[in-house]
Formats: sequence, structure tokens, C-alpha cells
Amino acid sequence: MSNPGILQNARPAIIVCTRDRQRATAFYRDILGLPLESENGFAAIFRTGGVTLRLSLVADFVPHGHTILGFVVADVPAAVRALGEKGVAFQQVPRLQQDELGIWTAPGGTPSVAWLADPDGNLLSISNVES
Repeated sequence: MSNPGILQNARPAIIVCTRDRQRATAFYRDILGLPLESENGFAAIFRTGGVTLRLSLVADFVPHGHTILGFVVADVPAAVRALGEKGVAFQQVPRLQQDELGIWTAPGGTPSVAWLADPDGNLLSISNVES
């Protein structure tokens, strides 16, 4: 039997970079509905799914062109509609067939995924599977 990895039982913390912490905090709190746990001179700290999400100020941050954070939900269309009502625009991915809500469904019906960007251009996903 092998020994468990040093961090095997550690709870992960998500770190999302932002150029404007006040604007990003409002988006994650007011639009995505994440509970703001605290703020300090370094980060705005949220709790989601039992995990810490830190919005960290990085003045020269440039977003990546790939998904950095995904949210797993039971009903992707309902989540997309609810976020759409709050003004969230979902991304169209050129090589994927997405429905009128912007949801791509894999052949066979799972997963279903929709992508959105936060105010800094970080790409986020809403999906119905963890992997």
C-alpha cells in the first residue's frame, strides 16, 4: 500500500486574478451570487462549494484564453437563463455547436457546458459534470 500524497487531503483554494478587485468582487458577489466571506488588503475572499475563492489584485494581469474555473450545477439551462437575466453574455466557441442559450452538449448528451467571462476576461464555465 502506498503512502498518501502530502496534499492528498488538503482542501484546495482557488485564486482568480483581477486588475480591478472592486469590479470583480461585485461580479462574483452580485451576479454569480457567491457569498463574500471577507476582504483584506490582498484579496476578496468568497466561499463556494466548501472551497475558498480568492480574487487577488494583479495590476498587469492578462487573462488566458482557456477556462480557469468551472461551476458544476444540476441544471445548466436554468443556471444560464438565471445568469442571462442578470446581464451575463455567454461565449460562442467557433468550433462547437451551441444552442440558442450558448450551451454545448457533447454527443450522447453529457456533458453540457456554457462559457462566460468575468469582468477581467477570465473564462468561466457552467456544466453538469465534474470532469
